[in-house]
Amino acid sequence: MKKTGKRCQRLVDEGRRSFLRGSAASVGTIAAATILQTKKVEASNFPSNKLANVKDLKTNVPLDINYPDEDSPGVLLKLGSKVEGGVGPDGDIVAYSVLCPHKGYPLNYNDADKVFNCPGHYSVFDAEKGGLQVWGQATQNLPQFKLKVSSGGDIFAEGVDELIYGRLSNVL
Repeated sequence: MKKTGKRCQRLVDEGRRSFLRGSAASVGTIAAATILQTKKVEASNFPSNKLANVKDLKTNVPLDINYPDEDSPGVLLKLGSKVEGGVGPDGDIVAYSVLCPHKGYPLNYNDADKVFNCPGHYSVFDAEKGGLQVWGQATQNLPQFKLKVSSGGDIFAEGVDELIYGRLSNVL
């Protein structure tokens, strides 16, 4: 009986080692794939699109835009005080997708609270905090467009920080 017990224990130990080797290999493969995917996204060539000029914006009044293509609605906002991701002379100009990342409902901007509201499942996104989701069913923040302002005041979108709803990639 004792010999059989030792043999069984060796089989159990070998099984554990095999399991751990297989798990480590799987984790390594997943990590490598994630790194490659991240590099692929970083290397994506987002189009640089002129959206407007600083002079076209009124404080806290959204300007409808489309980025990175015509099928992707968004808004450009001058919020009136410096904010996360803000550009321009006052660091207060931001742009966001207006498709809820939860189910793609078109968002409404609430100028009193400076938030985007989803009429579908009531998610709320803070425009002053980089599109941070503050309430609701969405599982990611609102995609924010990366902006650049030229010396002449032209505002260009040059990328997106989150995946736009309904897309496998933000660039077609």
